[in-house]
Amino acid sequence: MIFDVNSLKFDQSGLIPAIAQDATSGEVLMLAWMNGEAVKRTLESGNVTYWSRSRQEYWVKGLTSGNLQALVEMRFDCDRDCLLVLVNQTGAACHTGRRTCFYTAIQDGRETEIVTLD
Repeated sequence: MIFDVNSLKFDQSGLIPAIAQDATSGEVLMLAWMNGEAVKRTLESGNVTYWSRSRQEYWVKGLTSGNLQALVEMRFDCDRDCLLVLVNQTGAACHTGRRTCFYTAIQDGRETEIVTLD
């Protein structure tokens, strides 16, 4: 079956959550948002492209920082309302300079930083 981007279920703003995961290690790197055009751009270029809700523009992850996400595979969940983007990550995925955006855990009721700056 040929993939049709319109088969995805976007929210009322035309967006779908996209979870970026390291294709080799399985580490969850970040969550961002895509619209239909960002999905198409990602599949066509091989560079993961998101929709910035704050800036209201497309952004190719790492284009300015050099911390690119090269697409390995894109998957969608059973409800077609969430994407999993398997990537080869160059450098940090988080804007804080950490490899992952998920660097704080709740342990024994306290916030604990579990990933330090590289």
